[in-house]
Amino acid sequence: MASDRRVCTVHHMSHAAIVLVSVLLLCSAHPSAGARRLMELYKPPPSEQLTYHNGTVLRGDIPVSVVWYGRFTPAQKAVVSDFLLSLTVASPAPTPSVSQWWNTINQLYLSKAAAQGKNGGGGGKITTQVRLAGQLTDDQCSLGKSLKLSQLPALAARAKPKKGGIALVLTAQDVSVEGFCMSRCGTHASNAKARTAYVWVGTSATQCPGQCAWPFHQPVYGPQTPALVPPSGDVGMDGMVMNIASMVAGVVTNPFGDGFYQGPKEAPLEAATACPGVYGSGAYPGYAGNLAVDPATGASYNANGAHGRKYLLPALFDPATSTCSTLV
Repeated sequence: MASDRRVCTVHHMSHAAIVLVSVLLLCSAHPSAGARRLMELYKPPPSEQLTYHNGTVLRGDIPVSVVWYGRFTPAQKAVVSDFLLSLTVASPAPTPSVSQWWNTINQLYLSKAAAQGKNGGGGGKITTQVRLAGQLTDDQCSLGKSLKLSQLPALAARAKPKKGGIALVLTAQDVSVEGFCMSRCGTHASNAKARTAYVWVGTSATQCPGQCAWPFHQPVYGPQTPALVPPSGDVGMDGMVMNIASMVAGVVTNPFGDGFYQGPKEAPLEAATACPGVYGSGAYPGYAGNLAVDPATGASYNANGAHGRKYLLPALFDPATSTCSTLV
């Protein structure tokens, strides 16, 4: 089972949803207050809502091992490793913070699964946090610079993820992966027998920043609004973190295809992918929302992380209210 952070997601929609999308497309060039209000008011019917399918979620201590495939500079690696270090409830970063974003996943998803006694954890209170377990580098690209999706599990296996853990495969900007840019910015899948999962995300800086690093690059389609300044100064790496966050949210809440999702099991919408393009309050198509701006650099962000880092993280879908929950 695999799930993608897709450039363009297509799924079955009701007549009401089709009407809504039609209105929003007509208004997307110059979104009106009425169009934005319509988007806020729309609530999908129960058959189309993101729900819990009574399966497994990842809880407790989640070890994450990173596979760096291709050449990354130490500065680029630090952007991601600091993000992973920030994914803990006890993170000391000022608010709004990455740890708050992570705690939202705990509150909206993991605690609900725990209340139903799933994942072997009973209804007890368990703190779930990510632990950076290790990193390995293949800067010579031993499998070549053009990868098939079928090769990703072998790369993930090199990380030797533990049961309940995640292998994070990251490919450099000169490595192409099947479907990258054309239909996906990242994906996650699992080994149900070993009870492990993996996430793959590619660096889009030279291949498709307008698709996989928006809003830090002008979009390929739609209104050509000015690009925002990336917090790290590296469009590709800040875009990568956005997609890592989206995929980690999905793999933790739906690791084996029977957790939280909406739509068909083969192409589900999950905790973050159900809120595409939403990063701050007031977001609408072509506008990422109201974000914080660093006065020193002009960079836009919505979360503080470890070592003074700033990040832009996707909104998380709230199944209880059918709305997108943002940090700012």
